[in-house]
Amino acid sequence: MVLALCALAALALALGIGSASISLEQLWAIAQGGGDGLARTMVVELRLPRALSAFAVGGLLAVAGALMQVLLRNPLADPYVLGLSGGASIGALGAMLLGAGGLWASGSAFGGAFVSTLLVFGLAHGKGGWAPTRLLLTGVVVASGWGAMITLMLSMTPAERLPGMLYWLMGDLSYARTPWPPLILLLVTCVALLPLGRSLNVLARGPQQAAALGVDARPLEWGIYAVASLLTAVAVTTAGSIGFVGLVVPHMLRLVLGNDQRLTLPACALAGGTLLLLADTLARTVIAPEQLPVGVITALLGVPTFLVLLYRSR
Repeated sequence: MVLALCALAALALALGIGSASISLEQLWAIAQGGGDGLARTMVVELRLPRALSAFAVGGLLAVAGALMQVLLRNPLADPYVLGLSGGASIGALGAMLLGAGGLWASGSAFGGAFVSTLLVFGLAHGKGGWAPTRLLLTGVVVASGWGAMITLMLSMTPAERLPGMLYWLMGDLSYARTPWPPLILLLVTCVALLPLGRSLNVLARGPQQAAALGVDARPLEWGIYAVASLLTAVAVTTAGSIGFVGLVVPHMLRLVLGNDQRLTLPACALAGGTLLLLADTLARTVIAPEQLPVGVITALLGVPTFLVLLYRSR
């Protein structure tokens, strides 16, 4: 309930702050269908879609990070460390270079994330299966490879397209005008994962304990990786590459709420969405009328926060 109230407060702040400030009374009048015509247009057509997109992307990244940390039993795991976002970025950039957009870009991003999944699982498979440490190290190497391919693609990109692609890679919500697909995916994912909370709690203690308690670990692991790939792909196609949300938010919430996934996953959706919503509000107002990439803000906030969390939990 506290996180839900924080999310509503962050949404009101995002809708009210900008090139022209809008008071809470005006926002309430607009919510009831009234209000000034110009203010209503600004809120409904410009700020609200961007704010909802930021909330959805933040929630998707946080839930994906929480799932990856359960899968690998490592608090440092997240979709960006494991190469999922790199694969999704390769797919989306390839679609952009070919002039495709919309569903083609989303499908290409999911294809890239899924190929990255297959690479990481295939290369990390040893005689004893998928050890968490081997998976994590393989994911780091694959992510480095995707980074090199992204640099190669950017070096071959026509000069007129390069600024937009670079800005998108740093995280950009300026063109996020359709928030409903990521919002619906976030809601459906949270509802679908709630019945699996017990199995995820057992899996977090290791595959042997999971098998002893009647949980078939291998299909669950593949399912987690597939869901994390889908969430990452949708987040990347909506807002570009945004880091540290999937790393910091689950780690921080576990220190407060414990490691019960029935609480942690819904809390990650709310806290991740609120964090990215506040970061995007700061990105578009700190040097207004110019805008900063939201990925820069999340990095500036995420790095010191994660270092403090590591220091406190040592």
